Amino acid sequence: MFYEVALIAYIIDRVFGEFEDLKFFKHPIILMGNYISWFQNKFYKDSIFRGILLTSSLLVIVFFISYILSLFDNVLVQGFLASFTISSKMLYDSVKEVISSENLEIKREKISMLVSRDTSNLTNSEVNKAAVETYGENLSDGVIAPLFYLLCFGIVGAFVYKAINTLDSMVGYRNEKYEKFGKFSARLDDVANFIPSRITAILISILFFSLKALLKFREFGEKHESINAGFPISAMALAINVKLGGPTSYFGKIKNKPFFGDGKENIENEDVLKALSLRNRLDIFIIIVLILGVYI
Repeated sequence: MFYEVALIAYIIDRVFGEFEDLKFFKHPIILMGNYISWFQNKFYKDSIFRGILLTSSLLVIVFFISYILSLFDNVLVQGFLASFTISSKMLYDSVKEVISSENLEIKREKISMLVSRDTSNLTNSEVNKAAVETYGENLSDGVIAPLFYLLCFGIVGAFVYKAINTLDSMVGYRNEKYEKFGKFSARLDDVANFIPSRITAILISILFFSLKALLKFREFGEKHESINAGFPISAMALAINVKLGGPTSYFGKIKNKPFFGDGKENIENEDVLKALSLRNRLDIFIIIVLILGVYI
């Protein structure tokens, strides 16, 4: 049944995305974010224990709600619900929107909605680099990981994963405010993404027919401070022959990140489009695998 649910969910996301036109409906990830914000406003303290309370309380809530929803024994209902855990269309559209304008200020504004780095002084090449990086990394977080947990544990697994990932995206930063409070969320996200991030890197390499990426993504990926993010980013860099990473400004401070890939440093719109060209190949591959899973 999980393969059928995943197939329906993936097709729904491909066609409809986030259902942004449903004004009366709030996306589950937004509801999770609202809870995280509420908890911070009420109970924030520079404490690992408070962070554990935040993470545990959200996961318990999400587990029980998604478990109740999982009792609806209908693959169409399950597929519809599961589609909210996949963000392939939104990711593709958001990254493509960044390069839709020739105006650098507009590009900076659009990329600022997708990344946590400082964007006000980015050059055009740096904006494009950020776009490619976020596409590569979020293919794992937004597509492969939720599918992985959906296939393993049904919609309960997919929604619990999205809760973990949402926590990390909101409080999992290594700065003065979140170093302790977000530590547990960040470590849990590392564990949850360990397998999916490596699957993503392998898929990027294979679907771009890049032996170089397949053989070297681990070498570059292990240089990243995250135990996961560097792998899909490196695979993408190697597959489209660009160099990602390098010195990057976060919260007003320069972080000397290592470079990922050994290609050209000047990244153009065409390079972003080349990265985005993976989408159709990935969709076809995933849909074929899910169809085989249903019938075999």
